[in-house]
Amino acid sequence: MWSLPSPIPSRKREGRSEVDRRSFLAGALALPLLPSTTDTRAALDEAAALPPSEALVRLAAIDTRKLATRERLDVEAARAGLAIDRDLARFGGGAKQGYRPEPGSMARLAQGADWYRLLLGRSLGTVEPRAAQARLAQAMTALQARADRGFRAIGLTRGSVADRYRALWQDERFLFADDDAGRAAAVAAMTRELDAARGRVPVQVGAVPAWAAACSVRALSPAEIAAGKNGYRIVPTPTAPGAYIVDLRDVRRRPAWTLPSVVAHELLPGHMIQLGLEGAAPPHPLRLTYAAAFVEGWGIQAETLAPYADPHARLGHLHWLIFRVGRALADIGFHHDGWSADETRARLVGWQGEPAYFAPFDVELARIPREPASRAAEALAWLGIADGARRSSVAGARGYYQRLLADGRRRTEQLAG
Repeated sequence: MWSLPSPIPSRKREGRSEVDRRSFLAGALALPLLPSTTDTRAALDEAAALPPSEALVRLAAIDTRKLATRERLDVEAARAGLAIDRDLARFGGGAKQGYRPEPGSMARLAQGADWYRLLLGRSLGTVEPRAAQARLAQAMTALQARADRGFRAIGLTRGSVADRYRALWQDERFLFADDDAGRAAAVAAMTRELDAARGRVPVQVGAVPAWAAACSVRALSPAEIAAGKNGYRIVPTPTAPGAYIVDLRDVRRRPAWTLPSVVAHELLPGHMIQLGLEGAAPPHPLRLTYAAAFVEGWGIQAETLAPYADPHARLGHLHWLIFRVGRALADIGFHHDGWSADETRARLVGWQGEPAYFAPFDVELARIPREPASRAAEALAWLGIADGARRSSVAGARGYYQRLLADGRRRTEQLAG
């Protein structure tokens, strides 16, 4: 359905209004037709079923300046992602097929770098791997320095940051018993943190519907554990509350000081709000695909909004960030720079000391080759969101978060608009 943007001139004749035919024709020819939401969605649906080159032709005629924000974000993300998929096709298999340059071949190394640049941009936005790597390395340096200061504040001064994390991980004061009572204590600690986090949401990200903050936490049931299920989320809706079902099967690997950041990331103000609001007004599936890294980026940014008054919880928060940035650097190093598996593992151990609960080092080393650019895209999406927030005042940051949450995920080039 199409509509004209302004009224048609008319004149009075014999006591009634009559459209001036010449004015009508002149106006109709001069004024562009504006696509309705239905037309834009239909065009995107058609594009999703076409090869990327044909899809781009289908979307080229849409003037995004005339669209509402959500439709504009849909079309922009679709165009950017489809252009990348068109270019990825020359490597064979597009984004779904792995590609590794042959050792010793500069031409293949150049091809591999180009492939990785495209794949990194597919779910994230426009970025150059070298610039991304430098930014991530800068972030890692800052995080290591913050962690060092945090350890000194609690009296741990000897050894590397990784060494001190290994020592803190073994501190019995913070470990839950490996039994039903210990798991119940871990859930109770997370629930207390969640109750406090719920009251902070309006200050952190502004007003959100009550249903979007309606969520709880529970542990995997014995049946779920027996079935091999991992932790998972139930996203809230306007008619049903959400929940985070936490994996506590190896509860001794989850010190109490690691859990506050998990609450911020998985629950509030993290995934429950962002995915809940997005689910109530879903972006087009093409945007869901081509801005996928935003979701984890928001979860990481949500961690940074919690206060962490306890110095041990603050160290837990920093360890989660070191983990995110470390595996992003490992992703780029392995695929773009040709790091070996041994070198990649050594660097992860040297940064983190201890692996994140759900990402043991051997698991990460198996995942990075299978999911090239994914871990780097997630961390870079966080840094893009953080940059936007830093450019705002405290009150302005809340408005910024409101905009990001209102219309669904975005590619990095869309974060400012």
